[in-house]
Amino acid sequence: MVLEQVFKCKRTLIKLKTGPLANLLEGFCHWLLVRGFTRYCIRKHLSNVSHLNEHLGRISTQPRMVVTAKAVEDFFKLYPSLCRNQGPIENHLRHVRYSINRFVAYLDQKGLFDPLVKAPVYQALLDDYLQWLQHYQHAADGTLEVRAHSITRFLKWLGPQATEQGLANLTPEKIETFFLSHARTMGRSERRSMQSALRTFLRFALQQGYFQHRLDRAVPTLRTYKLSTVPRALTEEQAQRTISAVDAGTHSGRRDLAILQMLYTYGVRGGQVCALKMEDIRWADNQILFRASKNGKDSLLPLSVEVGQSLITYLRHARPRCPHPQVFLTCRAPYHPLTHSGTLSAIVERHIRAAGIDAPSKGAHAFRHGFATRMVKKGHSLKQVADILGHRHLSTTFIYTKVDFNALKQVALDWPEEVIG
Repeated sequence: MVLEQVFKCKRTLIKLKTGPLANLLEGFCHWLLVRGFTRYCIRKHLSNVSHLNEHLGRISTQPRMVVTAKAVEDFFKLYPSLCRNQGPIENHLRHVRYSINRFVAYLDQKGLFDPLVKAPVYQALLDDYLQWLQHYQHAADGTLEVRAHSITRFLKWLGPQATEQGLANLTPEKIETFFLSHARTMGRSERRSMQSALRTFLRFALQQGYFQHRLDRAVPTLRTYKLSTVPRALTEEQAQRTISAVDAGTHSGRRDLAILQMLYTYGVRGGQVCALKMEDIRWADNQILFRASKNGKDSLLPLSVEVGQSLITYLRHARPRCPHPQVFLTCRAPYHPLTHSGTLSAIVERHIRAAGIDAPSKGAHAFRHGFATRMVKKGHSLKQVADILGHRHLSTTFIYTKVDFNALKQVALDWPEEVIG
């Protein structure tokens, strides 16, 4: 039995093997073991889930083959008043909720969880819109995900009106009010994303006949100008301080050091680091391949000594053993790749802050901008910078001309003298 491999206390084993969830806890324990959770973590999770088992046992002692969302919801409503935890109640409830969410994930994967969740009023409309994008505009999966995120915010804002019938009452004033109110809290790229999503959604709704007039023109245009800013880069000194501040004595530290060394040395995007696979490190040829992203170009680059050493240390002493081909994985079970560049940027930001650096940009792109800035200042041509960065079009690299201050001085106009008539 799997529970006996984790628990030695007979009293605890009896507690886990009784109650309506007894048959399910054995499988949950095995599921956690297979995914690399430590026995300490498994004991914590099962101990927390046992509170749900006790709650359901008060209702009925009959074994449960399926757990419903309502049963879990009712438990969370009642448990705070019944809990006898000695420490802070908020921390305990957070840990119990986290463990039960793990349990629900296991049940859902095995088909033993009945969500019984009523779909939001806008769900059918959102599904039709995404299907239209995929069929008529051949949108990629990444585009569908971004559009779904933006339009969900709009449909939630509409509330009960977010139906086929409700859209008939949509007015240009409502669209403008929504966009301007949300634009105040958005960055430049997110504003542009919302702008595009709203316009395509309104064209979709017009084509479907939900209203009779073009409303996509009601989405305001907030002008942004290309090359209007200076790249927000880490200086050489700041980058080195960040790398030196990493604690390479821990598993996460070894992983993060390899990531930062890679960002500093090659100026690649965070998404390219996340996508890096074991086969892309060509040890025999002393090369490393970064796959193209954002319609750019693949970059096959020399494997530097610093990056090679940090990678070897991570792979030998810190990377979990699992079948995933990606190089960089989470440091806690269940182990999986760092699937989102935002996750990697959060790692980078944590180390920049730990180094005591107050930079305007603290994500992975700050290293990329810093790399390109160094290349330009050292006299490399824009074509060389574009090739290393993987830019398909040279115009994308033009923003880095702003950091070539020596060249800018040569074209600067003299300040006009004041003439007193």
